[in-house]
Amino acid sequence: MAELTQEDVQTILKIIDEMGDRDIHLEIGELKLHVTRGGDAARPVSLPTTPALAATPAGPGKTAAEAPRRASAEVPAGHAAVRAPTIGTFYRAASPGAQPFVKVGDRVGSEDTVCMFEVMKLFSSLKAGVAGAVAAILVENESLVEQDQPLILIKPD
Repeated sequence: MAELTQEDVQTILKIIDEMGDRDIHLEIGELKLHVTRGGDAARPVSLPTTPALAATPAGPGKTAAEAPRRASAEVPAGHAAVRAPTIGTFYRAASPGAQPFVKVGDRVGSEDTVCMFEVMKLFSSLKAGVAGAVAAILVENESLVEQDQPLILIKPD
């Protein structure tokens, strides 16, 4: 089993603190950790701005410095955004080859999981946060994303 240093443990605890109310899964060698924190798991946002649906994905393997600066991307009026809780990797499905959690046009409830998010092999599921229809998926699967970057737009009911 891989040995965890005190720095590793401090980093994991910091990530858990920063991610707020989410399901978090961590696997390091034989060690498996699952943390569930209650409350709202998404941060829906609705801003009166002009549409900005086009986004260039960072793509797999890019570093945070190489990822385009999109964290402040505008959300169209009348939409809510599921945003990245921190810098990490966005996944549309629970595992490679699995069906995506949602597609454009799908109806979602506020507690429905819409994607997975990974930081240092620590996985969490992100919930819609609002009931409605998926209007856009702004990033590609396995893309590196920035903190607070809009990932999915939902048109609330």
